Amino acid sequence: MNMLLAVAGGGAIGAVMRYLMHNLVTSTLGTSYPWATLSINVIGSFLLGVCVILFSSIEGLNQALRVFVMIGLLGAFTTFSTFSLDAFNLWERGEYLSMASYIALSVFCSIAGLFAGIFLMRQIIA
Repeated sequence: MNMLLAVAGGGAIGAVMRYLMHNLVTSTLGTSYPWATLSINVIGSFLLGVCVILFSSIEGLNQALRVFVMIGLLGAFTTFSTFSLDAFNLWERGEYLSMASYIALSVFCSIAGLFAGIFLMRQIIA
């Protein structure tokens, strides 16, 4: 039951963070390109990389805290379904180059963000 509460609590916070970040990015950069979802997924991937290394270096860390942050908070903050919808909307508007760049940037930058988080934390902890 503790794990379910950890996921639920983290998920609630992550969803609110995603909403706030989405509003901030779209009010700054507009909605003609899905910058909000792209930035949310890249930042979330980076933070997941940070957490993987940070949490593995802390002995005796409560498993519920890991679940709260990595599955609940970051799982709700990042969003594959919105990424998919954004790609479809670009395709439907006939913006094929924008769609292709969005898909490529999302995949590449999210994976690069994860790697960067891991490498950064390894340098800090080492």
